[in-house]
Amino acid sequence: MTPNRLNRPKSGKISRRAWLQIAAASAIGCQTSVSRSANRPPNIVFIMADDLGYGTLGCYGGQPTPHIDALAERGMRFTDYHSNGAVCSATRAALMTGRYQQRCGVDGVILADDDRHLGMPLDEITIAEVMRDAGYATGIAGKWHLGYETKFGPNRQGFDFFRGFVSGNVDYINKLDRMGIRDWWLNEELVDEDGYLTDLIAAHAASFIDTHADKPFFLYVPHGAPHSPFQGRDDPAIRIESEVVQGNGDPTHYDQMITALDDSVGTIVDALRRNNVEENTLIVFCSDNGPTPQGSSGGLRGLKGSVWEGGHRVPCIAAWPGHIEANSVCHETVMSMDFFPTFAALAGASLSQGRTVDGVDISGPLFRGESLSLRPLYWKFGDKLAMREGPWKYVLNGRAEGLYNLDTDIAEARNLAETSPDRFEAMHERVL
Repeated sequence: MTPNRLNRPKSGKISRRAWLQIAAASAIGCQTSVSRSANRPPNIVFIMADDLGYGTLGCYGGQPTPHIDALAERGMRFTDYHSNGAVCSATRAALMTGRYQQRCGVDGVILADDDRHLGMPLDEITIAEVMRDAGYATGIAGKWHLGYETKFGPNRQGFDFFRGFVSGNVDYINKLDRMGIRDWWLNEELVDEDGYLTDLIAAHAASFIDTHADKPFFLYVPHGAPHSPFQGRDDPAIRIESEVVQGNGDPTHYDQMITALDDSVGTIVDALRRNNVEENTLIVFCSDNGPTPQGSSGGLRGLKGSVWEGGHRVPCIAAWPGHIEANSVCHETVMSMDFFPTFAALAGASLSQGRTVDGVDISGPLFRGESLSLRPLYWKFGDKLAMREGPWKYVLNGRAEGLYNLDTDIAEARNLAETSPDRFEAMHERVL
């Protein structure tokens, strides 16, 4: 599925009326009563897979993923978690800012060919900046994809340490992006390194934990896997420097990529344990959007790039011994942007007054089994729109419109626009 071009509004304003109403409908402060260690607040490790569908992991009915499944057994599995975007850059912008991605003009993919001069505006306040100001060491090992130029890079957006790549995907062996350009960074320098991409990301994440275990740390681990090109550990490189290569690898090696992704979670957990900080660390694992055809949406309608459930309902797992109930399940509707206020609250950080934060603090569901207040939620990708309110979902897919009740029709197979005309019209009016 080919993603749309990046929307480029310089003002960060949202053009349609529904988006202009988001702040009033969704903005919330971030307070929490979760107790923290008398000595230090919790470490946070946020692991994000790329193009991982709802039905791919073992704990969601897919192939065995023992390390990730064990994480779910020790913590909480979300059944109604959603990426903010149907594609990667959009979700990452929302995660970093706690705001709908349209506010900073990143509602599509920042492409490797025509968009290399673009990036998330530096006047956005990122979760890394908030955590760093609260006394945390901040690091990212993996994929950035919020700007190719150094001036838009992670080190300019609140991260003390960066080891990874800035484009949408790289060759897993030689780290070239799809334009044949070298893309493997140590902070703001290109530094080559031998090894398989997923294993390297895990190793650098573990090294960051080893280095910073004596103080609170915020570690962001955005993997390339299982995004194309499809390459296993023993596969050759397929991209050539300075050449635009269209080769996409071997899709039959997709399961090998999931295995490597699962192994990486084991590597990170091992690092927490050997440094005796697992008991004071919140780990979150999720995906940035739905799958490509090689993955599984678990019976949901649609894939990556779609505003149907399969495009944005994705796996999410959270674990923190002694704080999150083991082997628990959360059915609350949660979005990527909700982690910004949640992490800020756990760090004891205050957010700038007057700045709209669209995400909500989900400490209640995470730590106390509480429900979230009903709120409208929105997705937009190109000419496709969706709105969610409770179990009801309105979809505008090109020119086609529909209304669905996800409590009784998770596959979005039955359009209820004619049988529930009042609700359909009300949601239609709010979105358009």
